[in-house]
Amino acid sequence: MGNSSSMLTQYDIEEVQQHCDNLFTQQEIVSLYQRFCQLDRNSKGYILSDEFLSVPEFAMNPLSQRLLKMVDGLNFKDFVAFLSAFSAKASIQRKIEFMFKVYDVDFNGKVSFNDIIEVLQDLSGPFMSDDQRKQVLSQLLEEAGYSKESQLTQEDFVMILGNSGLKMEVEVPVD
Repeated sequence: MGNSSSMLTQYDIEEVQQHCDNLFTQQEIVSLYQRFCQLDRNSKGYILSDEFLSVPEFAMNPLSQRLLKMVDGLNFKDFVAFLSAFSAKASIQRKIEFMFKVYDVDFNGKVSFNDIIEVLQDLSGPFMSDDQRKQVLSQLLEEAGYSKESQLTQEDFVMILGNSGLKMEVEVPVD
């Protein structure tokens, strides 16, 4: 599995489906496998970050450099697990856990004021000044009961964003 020249067996499909908590149908998994094989240019069984950049929507994403750190070297099962956070069927908890990983800039299991500022900088670019970003974030954290010195855990993220009506969905084209 994960090699362009191989085919997915029914067992492989069910294993991947189980690995991603049944967030994708079998038909969607087959479509994702075909896309995975297209991205895996040298049939290595995993995708390198530069291969992900060949997806225009990914390359244009302001967080692409941050996401590349999360996807470099993914095999097919992990590729599907990565995409499962974007499934319409994914729980809000799963989506927030994914967001936490994006904001955890230094991968230390905590998100600091500066981590969030870095991500906001990527998202807002020149449309907001550093002072505006800091002011907005300080106010947001204060309203949520935190300060600039707070180190947010994944549980904090879930608590803060859990009732936000967060939407993070990507449609998987099924041929």
